[in-house]
Amino acid sequence: MKKQYFIKRKITEFEYSTNLVSVVIPTYNRAHTLQRAVDSVLSQTYHNSEIVLVDDGSTDGTKELIETQYKNVRYFYIPHSGASKARNKGIEKVKGSWISFLDSDDYWLPEKLSSQLSFLKMNPEYKICHTDEIWIKNGKRINQGKKHHKFTGWFFSPSLHMCLISPSSVIIHTSVFDEIGVFDEDFKYCEDYELWLRITARYPVGYIDKKLVVKTGGHEDQLSQKIDGIEKYRINALEKLILAYKIREEFLAEAIKEYRRKCDIYISGCRKRGKIDEIKNIQSKMANINVRQKILN
Repeated sequence: MKKQYFIKRKITEFEYSTNLVSVVIPTYNRAHTLQRAVDSVLSQTYHNSEIVLVDDGSTDGTKELIETQYKNVRYFYIPHSGASKARNKGIEKVKGSWISFLDSDDYWLPEKLSSQLSFLKMNPEYKICHTDEIWIKNGKRINQGKKHHKFTGWFFSPSLHMCLISPSSVIIHTSVFDEIGVFDEDFKYCEDYELWLRITARYPVGYIDKKLVVKTGGHEDQLSQKIDGIEKYRINALEKLILAYKIREEFLAEAIKEYRRKCDIYISGCRKRGKIDEIKNIQSKMANINVRQKILN
C-alpha cells in the first residue's frame, strides 16, 4: 500500500484566519510568466489574501524577481522536486483557512476570489469550489468540448474519466487536506487527477459558471507536453483509490468499472507496440482489483 501524505501545520490563534485566503503558487523557471500570475492575485477585488510562492529549484532569476518586486510575497525555496512537493510545501506554510492554487503560467481575472467566497458564504456545506476557465494554447483561444462539462454537486463520476478540476481554478478548505491528505508525491504526472478522486469521493464540489481563470498551454516546459501514455498514470491513481481508501459502495463500483475500461484501452495500445511485459504488469494489477471486488461481494 502506498504511503499517505499528510501535512502537520503549526497554527496559532493569531495565524489562522477564517477570512484569509492563502494563494499557493508553485513555480519552476517561469520568471517570464510569474509576474503576470502574481499581479493577477494582487489585482483581486477580494483583498484578504496572502501569496505563498514555492520556488521549485528555479535557476532563472525567480528569487531575485520576488525579492525585489514583491516583498510581501512569502517566498520559499526547495530543491527541484516536482509540482506535488512544491504544492505540499505551500500547504504546509499557509496561514489561512482557505487555499487557492495558481500555476505560474496561468492567471486570474479580478473577481475570481470574491466570486468563490460569495458562493461559499451562501453555500456553507461546500468545502471546495472551482470556476470555468478560458483556455489559451500557443497564443490562441480554444473552446472546451462537451466532455469538459462541469456542474455543482457530487462530481466523482465525471472525475473518473479525466481531470476536470483545474488546480488554478480551485479553492479548498484546509480541513479537506487534514482529512484526505495532500498531493501524492509519488505521482510525477496526474497528481491532480489522483487528489480530485480522493476529494470528490467524500465531498460535493461547488462550481461557478463564469470564466474567471485563464489557463495557458502548449509551451515546451509544460508537464502535459511530456507525458507518454497518460492513461497509465490514471490507472495507477484509480488502483490506489480502490485498494487504499474506503469510499461509498456505488462510487467504488464505478471506480472499478472505469479502472477496467482504462486497463483494456491501455493493454490494447501495449499490444500494438509489443510491450508484453507491461501487459503482464497491468493484468497482474487487474487481478488484485478482482480480489478486492470479490471481498466486497
